Amino acid sequence: MRGWRLTLVDTHVHLDMEAYDADRREVLQRAAEAGVSWLIDVGADMPSSRKAVALSEREPAVYAAVGVHPHEAGALTAGALAELRSLAAGARVVGIGEIGLDYFRNLAPRDEQRRAFEAQLALALELRLPVIVHSREARDDTLEVLRATARRNGGALRGVMHCFSGDVEFAREAVGLGLHIGIDGPVTYPRATMLGEVVRQVPLERLLLETDSPYLTPQPRRGQRNEPAFVRFVAERVAELRGLAAAEVGRATSANACALFGVKMS
Repeated sequence: MRGWRLTLVDTHVHLDMEAYDADRREVLQRAAEAGVSWLIDVGADMPSSRKAVALSEREPAVYAAVGVHPHEAGALTAGALAELRSLAAGARVVGIGEIGLDYFRNLAPRDEQRRAFEAQLALALELRLPVIVHSREARDDTLEVLRATARRNGGALRGVMHCFSGDVEFAREAVGLGLHIGIDGPVTYPRATMLGEVVRQVPLERLLLETDSPYLTPQPRRGQRNEPAFVRFVAERVAELRGLAAAEVGRATSANACALFGVKMS
């Protein structure tokens, strides 16, 4: 890694997973050494949402989001939704997610996915929390649901399109609805031309940096388990694409994260 000091925020990790059980504290230390001021551990189901909240209560640099991923949509019972509401009341919970639609793997029926997505968007509006949206091969339905939710919210949403993989038009639609665009390790991959164009075209004030650890390791560390310290490679690539200094990208995206999720820089 390069020698300058960056100010960074990683707005999407899964540090509660067993992939980090052997060295979670060391992973957090490496993140701090790389300039990561804070990060969000994001739930994908009820057990991981509970673990995310517990981790955030133990670690000062960790905040939590709670939600049920579209793969687990069938698990969002009335009881689970009530528990999410209770978990979201925690002082360290800053968002509802990871929620959305995934028609690539189709691990849950599409009608169940949509029901769970709509229910959790409604919960986010009720609690005035930003949303962390997963959308894979589901652009049209995702936008339809988000537009309907925006209308109920007076025309705008708060949140992020996590690990964005669409084109510039999709990104502009999302930004127009009030959302940010999450940029992850794939932006560093040699063939990521469409994502590179998204990074160039979306306003800097609408970009967030993510790792999605332990997945999607950036190119310079490809083949290794991903971790929050590697978010600096995402920042450096975004800087190259926009013709900016990495430090400027780090400051801007960190400010974006603080404003969206209501977190102060340490």
